[in-house]
Formats: sequence, C-alpha cells, structure tokens
Amino acid sequence: MNRANPVDDGGTQIRNALSAALKDAMRARDTLAASAIRTALSAIANAESVAPGTQRTAATGSPHFAGAAAGLAAGEVGRRLLTAAEVESIVRSEIAERQQAADEYATGERPDQADRLRREAGVLDSVMAAAGGIS
Repeated sequence: MNRANPVDDGGTQIRNALSAALKDAMRARDTLAASAIRTALSAIANAESVAPGTQRTAATGSPHFAGAAAGLAAGEVGRRLLTAAEVESIVRSEIAERQQAADEYATGERPDQADRLRREAGVLDSVMAAAGGIS
C-alpha cells in the first residue's frame, strides 16, 4: 500500500515497481530477472481475469448471427479489480513457489536449477521490498 496515501490502491505501487524492474532487467539483458518479473506480472493479470461464462447480456442480436452482441465493446466484460493485499499475496505466492521448487531441486541433486529458482525468488523479493518496504 502506498505509504503517502493509505487508501488501498489496487496494487498500483507493486505493479509499477515490477514494471520498472522489468525495464531495468531488459536493459541489463538479465534474462533471469526479466523472466521472473514477467511471470509475476502475468500471474497478476490472470488473477484479474473474469471467470468463464461471465458474460454481459446482449440487448439485441444481429440479423446475421444469433445471440451476437450489437455495438462497440458490447460483448466485453470488465476485469476484476484486485486490492493491494491481493496483488501482494500473488507475488508472495510466486516467491514461495520458487523457494519450494528450489528446495525440491536441491534434494533431487539439481543444484543448478535450485540456484536459478532461488535467484528468481530473490529478484521478486527485492522488488517487493522496494515497492513497499516489505520483505
């Protein structure tokens, strides 16, 4: 949550921090960091999606297509609005999943994969710390 504005901002500060970190990682050609950040941003976007079957009821149909929605964006459904706590929880889950997978790789004698996942978790953790002072 934005410390200057105590109102729940829908995770904008976290998203902005992730986007800025992605740009920095891409400029530095850090594929590991860019991959981890893209995955976190995608997880947030997926959580905002609306459940299948949720449709806006079309007021009129088309004479050519039965059940078609008429008008600009008539068939569009708005995305869910996430709270800052939900966005933070999603990124924290991404970090936890990487740490758990790293532990499993380490016990399976795959230290290279374990190290990669721990570094990805560290990237996300550092972005979270920068976004809200939380680590």
